[in-house]
This record gives sequence, C-alpha cells and structure tokens, in this order.
Amino acid sequence: MKLFYCILLLLITQSCKHHQDNSIIKEPFIIILGTVQDAGSPHIACKKDCCRDLFLQPNKTRKVVCLGLTDPENNKKYLFEASPNITEQLKSLKQFCTTTAETPDGIFLTHAHIGHYTGLMYFGKEAMNANKIPVFAMPLMKIFLENNGPWSQLVSNKNIEIKELEDNIETVLTSNLKVIPFRVPHRDEYSETVGYTIIGPNKKALFIPDINKWEIWDKNIIDEISKVDYAFIDATFYDSNEIPNRKISEIPHPFIIESMALFEKLSIKEKNKIQFIHFNHTNPVLNLKSEQSKKILKRGYNICRVNDIFKL
Repeated sequence: MKLFYCILLLLITQSCKHHQDNSIIKEPFIIILGTVQDAGSPHIACKKDCCRDLFLQPNKTRKVVCLGLTDPENNKKYLFEASPNITEQLKSLKQFCTTTAETPDGIFLTHAHIGHYTGLMYFGKEAMNANKIPVFAMPLMKIFLENNGPWSQLVSNKNIEIKELEDNIETVLTSNLKVIPFRVPHRDEYSETVGYTIIGPNKKALFIPDINKWEIWDKNIIDEISKVDYAFIDATFYDSNEIPNRKISEIPHPFIIESMALFEKLSIKEKNKIQFIHFNHTNPVLNLKSEQSKKILKRGYNICRVNDIFKL
C-alpha cells in the first residue's frame, strides 16, 4: 500500500517540479517568484533567530509573494502581485520566457497591503518611467491607486494603465489563458481583497495568498480545491506560537495546522494540489528541513519554493 501511494504521489507531481536550469518551457505555466509575507525575510528590526543570520547572509530565495504566468505560444507574460522584490522577479521571469521585453504584459493585484502592490513604484519616473503597463485591479483598488499619491502619479504620467476587474467575471488574456477574480474576506482598509482562478489550456490554478479564515468565506475552500489542479493558498503562520506578542485578531489568517485539519479527510490526490505560500518571517516552514515542514510534506501537502514550475 505504501508503494502505491508513493507511485501515485510521483505521478501527481510530475507537472510541478523545481526548475533549476532556466530552460525555455513551451507550454503555458506558472512560476513561483516569491513565497514570503509582505515585509519579507529578514524582517525589518527582527532580532529573532529566524532573521538574525539572514541580515549577514541573505537568502536569495526569500522574496515576497509573487507568481509569474507565461504563454510561450503567444509570447506573453504576467505577474500576480507587484511585490517590493519586483525588480529581481521580473528579471527571473524573463529568463524563463521567449520574449525579450523587460516589462510584463499585465500585473494582477489582490489588494492594497504593502507586499502586494508597492512594487508598482519602480515603474515611475524615478525608476523605469514605464509606458502604460496594464495593471488589473478591482474597483476599490483602482480608486485607491488613482486617488492616492504616489500611485496616482503613475496613472497621470501613464506609467501604468489600470484595467478594472469585476468579481467572478472572466478576463481573457490570450488564446491559452483566462483569469477570474473573486472576493475573499480580509482586512480591507484601502481596497477589497481578491483571489484568482488562473485557467490554462489543460489545467487550472487557485491563488489565495491572503484570507482571514476559511470558515468566514462565502465559498467552501474544499469545493474550490476540487475544481482546480493547483491551489496556492495562505500559509502565513504555522500556528499561534509564532506571534505571542501580537493579538491574533489584528492579523487573522488560517494557520497551517488549521488548514491541514480542515483538509485531513481529502484524498491524497486532492491534498497534493495544495501548495502552501505567503510565509511570515517567523514561519518555520521557510526552513524545508524543519520538523513542521516535514509534517506538511508527510501528510501529502506541498510547500512552494522559488522557481517551482506548474504547467497549465
């Protein structure tokens, strides 16, 4: 029986391997360009063991959450999130694409928290002075960018061109790619928060880097996972022990241990769709050799790593 499950896991994971050689992939794919929570790792002013050594010896894979999406046939590439690490992330994405363009053909934003949109600043006149980069955003996010500096300057200078999205309405990107935004509950101080369904010619992916708790969403996360082939979901904290000095009500997220308990009765095939992402700097899962990481992998789930490739 153990041999059967090992073979099944191998077959399931064939389309999502860690990619090392920067070779060009011919079919549409998603690439992980960042996995860390908004403020990065090492975290500003952190004196804990999780960050102390990283200030002296930075880990090049510790980038803020971002997905790259490509369509080689149509020579297009997109970003999901404009993180503070967008400079390196765009360069990394280009290395996996046939297009020579430095800028993406579109950027999809989830919400107005610092790790998810502030990379847009590098398209301004102080940096790239870009020309009409399409930025896909929901209505409140669009209003926020248009009416608050310095983001409004990006709009008035035509460095970016905002494309308004609608909840649960499909956007066709190419003959091979479609995207559907959907609202999720989160701390919406400045904008609404969305996740995305990314649809390729053969497979679908779910992207929910931030959500308060699964049980307060008006959708059933287990049902949503059943509809896709990959589920990149909020794994900010492993458990509450990481933040003893903060009120958890101020930063609600589904703990990884809560998600694993919720998904415990899923089949091994369904569990293997789950790709945990968006790790706080305190999260032991950032260390793939940690006991917490080993528990996650042993139960059939996955932990996103930079340069992981998922064919669509």
